[in-house]
Amino acid sequence: MAEGQFSGELLIRCSGSEKNSAESDQVQTIRHPCDPGVPRNDAVYELPALSSLVIPAYEGETCEGHPHGQGVASFVGGHMYKGMFSRGCMDGHGVFTWTCGLKYEGEFVWNSLMGQGLYTWPDGSSYKGEVYYGIRHGTGTYKSATSVVYKGQWYQGKREGKGAVYYNQEKTSWYKGDWVMNNREGWGERRYPSGNLYSGEWKNNQRHGEGTMKWLKLGQQYHGTWYKGVRHGRGTHMWILRRQDGSQYSQSNQYTGDFFQGERHGQGTFHYAGGAIYEGEWKNNKKHGQGKFTFNNGKVFQGEFVDDQMIITSLSDDRTPITHEFLPLSGPGPDVALSTEYLLEKIPKTKHDVEQKQVELMVLRHNTELRSIYSFYSRLGHTQSPDNVFLLSHLQLWRLLRDCNVHHHGVTLTQINLFIREDASSTEVHSPFSTMLFRRLLSCLVVVSYHIYHRDMESSDEPILAACFSKLMTDCILPNAMNVKGFLFRHSDSTLEALKYMEKSWEIYQAYSRVNAAPRDDKTMTCRHLLWMFKDLHLFDNNLTAARLLEIITAESHDPSNQSSSLDLEITFLEFFEALLGCAEVKCQDDVHSPTKDSLETEAVEKTLPTLKSPSQTVTASADTPRLSTTYHTDSGHLEVVDNEAQPSG
Repeated sequence: MAEGQFSGELLIRCSGSEKNSAESDQVQTIRHPCDPGVPRNDAVYELPALSSLVIPAYEGETCEGHPHGQGVASFVGGHMYKGMFSRGCMDGHGVFTWTCGLKYEGEFVWNSLMGQGLYTWPDGSSYKGEVYYGIRHGTGTYKSATSVVYKGQWYQGKREGKGAVYYNQEKTSWYKGDWVMNNREGWGERRYPSGNLYSGEWKNNQRHGEGTMKWLKLGQQYHGTWYKGVRHGRGTHMWILRRQDGSQYSQSNQYTGDFFQGERHGQGTFHYAGGAIYEGEWKNNKKHGQGKFTFNNGKVFQGEFVDDQMIITSLSDDRTPITHEFLPLSGPGPDVALSTEYLLEKIPKTKHDVEQKQVELMVLRHNTELRSIYSFYSRLGHTQSPDNVFLLSHLQLWRLLRDCNVHHHGVTLTQINLFIREDASSTEVHSPFSTMLFRRLLSCLVVVSYHIYHRDMESSDEPILAACFSKLMTDCILPNAMNVKGFLFRHSDSTLEALKYMEKSWEIYQAYSRVNAAPRDDKTMTCRHLLWMFKDLHLFDNNLTAARLLEIITAESHDPSNQSSSLDLEITFLEFFEALLGCAEVKCQDDVHSPTKDSLETEAVEKTLPTLKSPSQTVTASADTPRLSTTYHTDSGHLEVVDNEAQPSG
């Protein structure tokens, strides 16, 4: 064997070619092996075919006039090989570099790229693994210039068999499972950039067959059949409703039945978190057709549903249909198990069944409006929730009742607290933090309506509870609800700032509250107590006088001009807290740094309420003349990449 150079031409025939297509619905095929463009998503470069190559020059070891041993060969067109030769053929370990910059380093067998090798493209993409006649075949890893990485099996240049692809550098978006001809097909698991997870069958890169999808942040899950990427066939969809951050429900809604092109369609059963159950026909995600609805109190409606509404026929005394009522059943399910035992005691026992049924029907007639009202007021003062549903607090209930002018009908909010309390011995009867479910709000409104209107209805032949409730809805609730008044909830920025001081303000309210009427043992505050408190704390000045404070307190009363009659009026914490906010606004109204109403309210809260924060309380007053010696702390409050994810239905 000798070293030498060729001045003539040497023909080397090389075998092996590949035509590697990308995923049909999501990737871009690179037509030329050295195309400088970047493949989109998880596309893989095609590999070039080595056809007949002519060596115009060779430098290295030879044997009997042929390259043999270590050498460097230059080919026509600018390609180059450096490595081992055997009897004129590339054989052993070597490096082949195409003119465009594509490079292969690895094993050669008789002019064929075969064995373990590494392809490197000019843009940084690479393949490392088994090569068979220049084709990726066996096990290998492909890395694209866009951080997409595939590790797994290959067959004749295609991803086929078991493999995992990572779609981002953090490896938080990936697919692990079966591949057929470069497509996700068979069984596999897909994690999306959002964290959502699908495990199941695939076909042609789409969810197809049996599988489970989990929407983690939404708290939803579907298990069943899929067709071309959407829920289709038989399956179960579950809404997991967490009880946190004031969330109303702690269980889950669940639908099991037929799906058509991603929607509930056909026969299915819906179990509501509140305990109600619907069994029957569905169309376009809505209850439609014949069905059976079982309320959580065991009562059953069976009949026709139209566009998510049950059709109830009201009957006259001779059982003749006279009207049709459409009752929506969207959301977590109707819940009208009214607590009317306290009221029924005031009605002859022979009328109890009729009274109960008629008032429940009347509540059902207003179900849509009442659910909207509950949802609206329960969100006041909140920013967000995992399931966007909140429990209604007493603070929000009081705001609802004041907005609807219920306190103009000879009943105070404090009296309403006593009417609706479930436990007569409860110490939380006047707490703003106590909460209630939707069904409890319905019962409260029935109780309130009775106390306001029962004397007017005694001469009527109609069921008294239903008549009183209907009048409350017509005269008070429907015309006025969701038109928020007062100082606390008018603007979201000042509301959030004010609520930072709510707990400490509640402590002050309790300290100045007294037992006002035997045999009651609950403590409340009156307007007179509030005036004494402002005097004790030296909060009056030229702008904020006692008369101005009374104007603020009585602004929403039935007769604001009659202030003297309000001195002994019991006020809830909402009325107390909003009086503080109104006074804070008065103190800051001349501030040149507060050019707008919104900024004035927010700045008033920030500057004034912190002076009421964290009191060290020593009560030294008598029962009818309260005084409070207080020490204050003035610290202020502080205040996806490759394929579309399946979207859950509402």
